[in-house]
Order: sequence, then structure tokens, then C-alpha cells
Amino acid sequence: METAMERTQQALQEDDEEQQEIWSWGAGTDGQLATGRLQDEHSPQLLCSLSALGPINFLSCGGAHVIALSPGGRVLTWGRGTSGQLGHGEMVNSLQPKAVKALESFTITHVSAGWNHSGFVSGSGAIYTCGDGSFGQLGHGEFKSLCSPVEVSFFSSKHVEQVACGMRHSLVLLRGNKDNQVYGFGFGKRGQLGISTEKVKSTSLPQITMGLTNVRIVNISANGDHSAALSADGSLYTWGRGFGCASDACIPHHVDVALSLKEVALGWNHALLLTSEGEVFMLGGHRHGALSGPQKTSLTADASGKLKEGIVRISADHSETKVVQIAAGAEHSALVTDNGSSSVMTWGWGEHGQLGLGDTNDQAIPQVVSLAHISAEKHPISRVYCGSGFSFVLRTYDSDSQMREGT
Repeated sequence: METAMERTQQALQEDDEEQQEIWSWGAGTDGQLATGRLQDEHSPQLLCSLSALGPINFLSCGGAHVIALSPGGRVLTWGRGTSGQLGHGEMVNSLQPKAVKALESFTITHVSAGWNHSGFVSGSGAIYTCGDGSFGQLGHGEFKSLCSPVEVSFFSSKHVEQVACGMRHSLVLLRGNKDNQVYGFGFGKRGQLGISTEKVKSTSLPQITMGLTNVRIVNISANGDHSAALSADGSLYTWGRGFGCASDACIPHHVDVALSLKEVALGWNHALLLTSEGEVFMLGGHRHGALSGPQKTSLTADASGKLKEGIVRISADHSETKVVQIAAGAEHSALVTDNGSSSVMTWGWGEHGQLGLGDTNDQAIPQVVSLAHISAEKHPISRVYCGSGFSFVLRTYDSDSQMREGT
């Protein structure tokens, strides 16, 4: 017979499960959507099985795999694993989330999924990598792939804060330094490592990223052949493949947008910029996702009035709604608005259903993604994450708490 205490515990467990929803859509033929099906999904799918594994406070979506981080530092991975990027000790795909057993004795605080490789940072400042290493992007001094996470010994005497994994390169941010704080390794032919004034084919050992002396970097990003960093004062630095018609940059250069930025999201051909005031701007985007009648700004004009960077302002809707978060896939984009319902909006390339709008059409302007509410009594808080051709949303209904990133 069920006791009152057991009924109370069950009710509390059910209530906890209702606090978070996890949705996915888009490309799914490698199992990256965690639906248990090897197919694309054009509309958002509610992932009850993933939610049942416990709360998740951060996701990183790569080429076709996903890394999830729990509030307690536990790591789950799923999707494409043929290069060992899932860290499960084998090179096979996984349709369902599985714990990375090699990391269970560590408290992981930050993760990043690249095209076919992964990075994990522990609370003690160690960094572990696995997956495709054919370009040196694992940082172990060789060009081999690994199917289980291995500590990058180069940083054993340093305290790593963040890792950012791109297409075939990786960046690392150290804690507390103003000098020698960012390192790059892996493929570098577009300048994305920032380690030399000349383009470097590849390096398998971390090297110092130049051009950031006396700048306090608080966040790093990598996607495709792009790299970016945000400083404590909201300044943006980019290097690697140029956006739009801009030339490649071998070392970080300051993007003079005359705005205080709080977030940057990199795609393959574009970058989204979120200001402290909740406005969104886009660099590049001349392929999928370029706006019709774009609002060009002159924020980066030089003395002659010629634009240094092509910047487009993205309008979430026709009101003054603020944007609280941004995300970018290969050639699609997403944002979350601060309008009480925490709406998720997407635009850009839609061939695999990655916009979540029920079709495979491209969209030139942001469109609202329809997500059913579990509770009409509580205001949701959403965060959106984009992989190369797919998307995820974490949504919580606990109005007394905020979603925390794994940084």
C-alpha cells in the first residue's frame, strides 16, 4: 500500500519533471534530435524521455551531435558518434542520450560540440577532448581521433575557463589572465586560430592567440572557420574567415560597432550580435537568412563613410520587444524574446526543418516557433540552441529561478 510520504515524493518528482520541457527539431538522420527516430522533424518534438533523465541547464549542438550538461556537472551526449565525439568509448551513433562515463568522477562546468569533436572543462580547470583529431583540433600533439575524453596535458598547470569547438579547430579561454589568455589549435588555413600573422595550415598543440593583450576576454566562440571573443566591456573581436565580403583575418581584430555587446553567436557565413539593450545585429548572412530590405547601419563607417563591416539590424517584431538570447546554426538563426511568453523565433535556411515552422522553406525574417505550454499559470523561461541543421529549446516554468548556462 502506498504511504502518504511515497505519494508526496511522487508528486514532488512529477512537479520537478513539469518544471522543464526539452524540444528538438530539424535534421535528425544521425539521432541528434534524441527522438529515437532517424529522420528530420519539421515541427518541434517534446522529448519526454530526455526530460526524465533530470534537469539540464546547458546544451551545445555540433555538426550532428549534442552535449548536455546538468546542474551537478553530469554530461550526456547523443547523435553522430562515428569519430568518437560522443565520448562513449566507441565510434558509433547514439539515438538516445547516454552519460559520458569517463567524466563521471569530475564536475564538468563547460562543454562545446564542434563539427565532429567535443570539449569538456572541469571545475578544477582541466580540459578534456575527444572525437575527430585529424586536424589537431583535440590539442594532444597528434592528429589522431579519440573515442573517450582525454585531458589536454598542455593545460595541466593552467586553469581553463571555457572551450569553443568549431568545424576543425578549437579555442580555449584561461581564467583570470589578461595576457596569453586565449589559445587555438587545429585547422588554421582561414586564420581562425589567430596564432600567427600568416595563415597556418594546422597545429596539434595549443598556441597563444595574438592580438588580445591587455583585453579581458569573458567569452569565446567558434563555428565553421570563424572565431570570436567578447571582452568584459562588451567589445567584439573576430578572426578567421571574413563575413560577407570581408577578408580573412589571421589575428583578432576589434569590430567597431559602437555598441555594448552581451552575446555573439557564430554560423558558417554569418554572426549574430546581441546588445546590452536587447537589440540584435547580423554580420554577413548574404546567403540564407539575409533580410529583404535590410536595415544597414553606419555604426562601423570610417572617416570616408565607407562601411568596414556589413551590419544588418534584426527586428524580432514590429514592437519594441527586447531579445534576451541568440543562437546560430550553419545557416539558420534563432532568438528568444522578453515578451512574457519567452517566444522563440527562427529564420534562415530551412531545408531540414531546422526552423521548426512545420515545413522546409527558407525564411528571410524571424518567425515565431509554436511551442505548446505545459502550464498556463507560470511564465516560461526559454533558451534556444542551434546545431548545423537542427535546433533545441530548453524551457522552464519555475518563475522563481533562472536558467543557468554551463559557463
